[in-house]
Amino acid sequence: MVLNKEDFDKPKSEVMGSKSTEEFAITRTARHFRPTHFLLKIQSYSLLCETGVEKYESGVFEAGGHKWRLSLYPKGNKKMNGTDHISLYLSIVDTEKYSLGWEVYATFKLFVFDQIRDKFLTIQDAEGTIRRFHDIKMEWGFDKFLPLDSFNNLPNGYLVNDCCVFGAEVFVHERSAKRDYLSMIKEPSNRIMTWKIENYSTQQDKVPIYSRIYVVGDLKWKLLVYPKGIHDGANKAISVFLYSVDCVTPDLKIFAEFKLRIKDQINHKHAEEKTKYWFSAAFSDWGFSQLLLRKDLEDKGFLVDDTLIVEAEIMVMSIAK
Repeated sequence: MVLNKEDFDKPKSEVMGSKSTEEFAITRTARHFRPTHFLLKIQSYSLLCETGVEKYESGVFEAGGHKWRLSLYPKGNKKMNGTDHISLYLSIVDTEKYSLGWEVYATFKLFVFDQIRDKFLTIQDAEGTIRRFHDIKMEWGFDKFLPLDSFNNLPNGYLVNDCCVFGAEVFVHERSAKRDYLSMIKEPSNRIMTWKIENYSTQQDKVPIYSRIYVVGDLKWKLLVYPKGIHDGANKAISVFLYSVDCVTPDLKIFAEFKLRIKDQINHKHAEEKTKYWFSAAFSDWGFSQLLLRKDLEDKGFLVDDTLIVEAEIMVMSIAK
């Protein structure tokens, strides 16, 4: 294909087929801005061809934390049906230090310079296809980068005074995107936490009383009791809260649907409330400031032998981070 002057008057895309082992669409555009990462200038291009070299490998350059080089076939890569074309490829190099099973994902553009119009013909995979480089496939590119008759035609500007310039841009896609992990668990193991507070009357002035740590599923919890109440339950009710021990980092959130209860040890008419909440480092406890009125504590069987029994039961639990 011969690109005439009008092809470069404004940016224009042309989708073409690259027929190596399968059909890949490529996009060709023209731009003034030079390649970001690498330029390969070849003087006396005809002498290079006369040497009979099938493939010329450029020097090594760095982009995206990896090392690369260009592989140029001046008369085409005949093994990949590149006859009558220039074939140009991007290869990753110096991979001996990489761990077993390494992979590098990258999008790239390859260029040839139009010296007459001061523009770079830019060739890339259509739609920004991301290519996977690994120990078996270390090279990607274009078998039919440019027809030889177009490259050699002086008015096109690619080969002027036996000099030509190729280029490359490589953008590595690191697999380091932020991820959210969410797991929902119904009726987790050890979901009922029972806390017997003995000698309760001697602990009235503690604010609050903390239970031991309970493990439900893989998460840790504590129960908090305010004997004289807190917030709108102050001095008139017993306040009970569920506290997440694990919520210490800002990015960790834990959901729980749960019940809090103070057990009626005689009539089994427990004081119980149900709620749901997302626990976090900033808001690590949740519950009820008026779970049981203080005046009902001894009259209705909640305090027996100076022992108060408090329970939390988790019905649904999740973890997100």
